[in-house]
Amino acid sequence: MPYPIEPPIAPMLAKPTPAIPTDPGWIFEPKWDGFRAIVFRDGPELLIQSRDLKPLNRYFPELEPPLLALGGPETRFVLDGEVVIATAEEGLDFDSLLLRIHPAASRVQMLAEATPSSYVAFDCLADGAEDLRETPFADRRARLERLLADAPEAVRITPSTNDPATAQRWFDVFEGAGLDGVIAKRATGTYLPGKREMAKIKHARTADCVVAGFRWHKNGPGTLVGSLLLGLWNDEGKLQHVGVTSSFTQAKRAELVAFLEPYRSDAITNHPWGEWAEWQASAGADGRRLPGATSRWNRGKDLSWEPLRPELVCEVAFDHLQGDRFRHAATFVRWRPDKAVADCRYDQLEETPPALLADLFGGR
Repeated sequence: MPYPIEPPIAPMLAKPTPAIPTDPGWIFEPKWDGFRAIVFRDGPELLIQSRDLKPLNRYFPELEPPLLALGGPETRFVLDGEVVIATAEEGLDFDSLLLRIHPAASRVQMLAEATPSSYVAFDCLADGAEDLRETPFADRRARLERLLADAPEAVRITPSTNDPATAQRWFDVFEGAGLDGVIAKRATGTYLPGKREMAKIKHARTADCVVAGFRWHKNGPGTLVGSLLLGLWNDEGKLQHVGVTSSFTQAKRAELVAFLEPYRSDAITNHPWGEWAEWQASAGADGRRLPGATSRWNRGKDLSWEPLRPELVCEVAFDHLQGDRFRHAATFVRWRPDKAVADCRYDQLEETPPALLADLFGGR
């Protein structure tokens, strides 16, 4: 038999919203920081599809047994949710998810045993042979709760509430466990693949960062700046690379070439990231790949860089830190010529107290 809905299908998306809505008719859920995944099941057949419509099964083999254990051997469904890895020390661990995207099956299996993943379901698109995409979300949620009533430990249903105050508490408290904010869905809303019909409310903060390098844009090396490399001083006085900002128009990318040119002169001398240049030179000399020169998330992406004297400061907006780096690319706000480079330290950032994911699931 075919799957209840034939894959692939694009997941429904969310658009940024400045605050948690308080008018009636919304259902709120935590926003998970993982890999979006739609699960198709037809009895013993199982497909875990990524947001970009590719299969994920080989990267998360430990999820197949618990997903196949739902219901009886002939159970059929299509679920929307998130693959996450949670640890007692760090909460949600997105870096561990990234490590799974590896070509060696032996390494994937080793990581699956060391840091097993879970599947957090938040929508039911098909139950049995019934396509539920035209069904109101509140009814789809009820179907999901029945389907996952006796789910294995590795398969969870996301918490849900229609109370804006509870959603605000989640937003305030559980960032320390790695949650990414709050998602709001209309109770009467249908499932619209690829459409931004949900609302997402995420944390937004700003930081003053040292600009210590840049990368050329893939479509204009030498003529367009792609991204600025950002740094913050840690307690030991070392400039840590915290991420990038690349939120520029094409016109601004061209302007940045001339703007940054004076800071390129003699930039590598005593540069705080000088070892990067040494790695690049030695790797190029003997034909090896430069450590860190390709993205582990997008393996074809060139991450070679151009140093700048660390004399510029810019303000960027970011959502949250993961470890000592920005979780996502930061958004450029403005240049800060009034700020001293030495003041761009980690201690300017708001600290988020740790929280336990078990509290969100009522201790389970």
